[in-house]
Amino acid sequence: MNLHLQGKSVLITGGTRGIGLACARTFAAEGSSVTIAGTSAESADRAQRELKDKDGVSVDTFVGDLSLPDVRRALESRLETVDVLVNNAGAIPGGGLTAMSDSQWREAWELKVFGYIETTRLALPKMMARGSGVIVNVIGIAAEMPRYDYLCGATGNAALSTFTRAVGAHATTRGVRVVGVHPGPTETDRLVKLYKARAQEKFGDESRWQEMLGHLPFGRAAQASEMADLVVYLASARASYLSGVVVDADGGARYA
Repeated sequence: MNLHLQGKSVLITGGTRGIGLACARTFAAEGSSVTIAGTSAESADRAQRELKDKDGVSVDTFVGDLSLPDVRRALESRLETVDVLVNNAGAIPGGGLTAMSDSQWREAWELKVFGYIETTRLALPKMMARGSGVIVNVIGIAAEMPRYDYLCGATGNAALSTFTRAVGAHATTRGVRVVGVHPGPTETDRLVKLYKARAQEKFGDESRWQEMLGHLPFGRAAQASEMADLVVYLASARASYLSGVVVDADGGARYA
């Protein structure tokens, strides 16, 4: 299937690991020109080398902490001609209402919630002026399955889900699409670390962490590459009538 992504300019925030890195790999395989944004030069260089050594693809990098408004605005020149923006940066800590301080809550939202909003604010008018472009927001299934012990993240995700739907409906008036993905538990470094800690607590052996995943759909977490395949499809011409929608990619856990 030709996704018609050859030569497209793609920028991925949080592109140095996990779902973002998998997206970079998949877009590059489709012939896109990819830029990955990461917080540190070390992480960006490591991801760039990995893609070159393992996959034979070259990507550009942008280094900066996107929780900072000035850094986000520094992306503006990169976004002037980008065809696809993938918003993926951000990992919100768990905890209930009083588990996180006011400053921790705001810091978490600065990167993910306001980060997504501002990069969209910078990219969307340029896309609409050209009459083409796609923004994909990688959000999280907690938007639809809120838990008190992940209150900050669930609330932020719900806000981004609503944002994506509303902006996506508006963007079609000028030929632009805005869509989202709600990944369920996905096998990233963050998830593995979490489940190793749980396995250590339960079994006294962190190497048994995969045994802790039996309650998930198909008895496993999703692979980052599976989420990337969905993101790339949604960004492609094959999804040309999709905008203002957010796809739940949780294996059906929401209804189990």
